[in-house]
Amino acid sequence: MSIFARKLENAIQTSNSLVCVGLDPDPDKMPVQDVYEFCRTIVDATSDYVAAVKPNMAFFEALGIDGLFSLKKVVEYVHHNHPNKLIIGDGKRGDIGSTSVKYASALFQYWNFDAVTVNVFGGRDSIQPFLDYKEKGVLIWCRSSNPDGFQVQGSSSDSQSSLFERIARMAVEWNQNGNVGLVVGATFPKELSIVRKLAPGIPILVPGIGSQKGDLENSLVAGAETGFPNLIISSSRSINYASDSPDRFGYAAGESAKYLKESINSILSVGKQ
Repeated sequence: MSIFARKLENAIQTSNSLVCVGLDPDPDKMPVQDVYEFCRTIVDATSDYVAAVKPNMAFFEALGIDGLFSLKKVVEYVHHNHPNKLIIGDGKRGDIGSTSVKYASALFQYWNFDAVTVNVFGGRDSIQPFLDYKEKGVLIWCRSSNPDGFQVQGSSSDSQSSLFERIARMAVEWNQNGNVGLVVGATFPKELSIVRKLAPGIPILVPGIGSQKGDLENSLVAGAETGFPNLIISSSRSINYASDSPDRFGYAAGESAKYLKESINSILSVGKQ
């Protein structure tokens, strides 16, 4: 078992949860002004209910240098205070080899993420520098949660093999180090079912629960494996902004994460019967 696979398994088992809380700090929505305070509060409030924390890099980058300083502090805080949590850098990077070498170095060495999301549009050599970090997770964007993803990625209704299916097959081929995963939106559980059949044993990050109205139950049925489920269910805005009160947003975030955890575990327990 790879170091990444062990970290993922440990994160899920110690929390008894498949939940990943995304961090999407938006000054127009945050009930407090300080980005670090906001994110730290969310992390602490949800720590009993989540296996992973996923900073969305776009939200930090949009805030300029102050946002990047906050991101660094958040990642360091999680590593130090919640060492059993998996930290996923959501940047969907990917480019020609020489550029991806620098992307991989930045995300894994400077930012110190345990796993990152990547875009494989450029082919294998565009993500090979990420794969070479054998102890880190590389989560390949496969079927996105946005409505128009089918225009490029295809859908379950296509008569011929779609791009997302090709990506799933390639992920299995590229998983020599045991550190490859896939990203498939909960908004398309039929596609998720296809991906799971094509890529057994591959961890799948499933965004789109909450604000994007993804289908939780059918996504779990489609993607969870027997024994170790190998699935991470991500929710961001519905947890981050469960309350707009400066005094209650942390508590509300914790309650939202708790509800999602209990809902997932309830669905999985019924499926085992």
